[in-house]
Amino acid sequence: MADEALARAGLHFDEFNKIRVLEPEVAQQTKELKEECKEFVEKIGDFQKIVGTFIDMVDSVAKEVEKEKIKALGARNLLKSITKQREAQQQQLQALITEKKMQLERLRIQQDALLKEEASQNEFIDQLILQK
Repeated sequence: MADEALARAGLHFDEFNKIRVLEPEVAQQTKELKEECKEFVEKIGDFQKIVGTFIDMVDSVAKEVEKEKIKALGARNLLKSITKQREAQQQQLQALITEKKMQLERLRIQQDALLKEEASQNEFIDQLILQK
């Protein structure tokens, strides 16, 4: 009966017979909630550490990818440059070939003319020798 009168007044006894303002069940639930909150905060802290590590790893990989991308772009530009240089060199060589072919044709014509002149002079010499 005394317990009921105290309960109506909002006072309760715990397992150690100490007077409490909260009901024992509510106090136990509050204690459990406090423990669960503590565990939750610890798990959130662990999760934040894991996420931080993951973000660092992703940033590191992103930097490496960016480096490789820049290398690839440089290599592609170098390849384009080499290709253009080779095309220019090929054009120069083609022009040189054309020039050398023209020079060869000129020298053939000159050789033919000189051979005709030699034949003409040999014939003239032969006629002079025969006349004597």
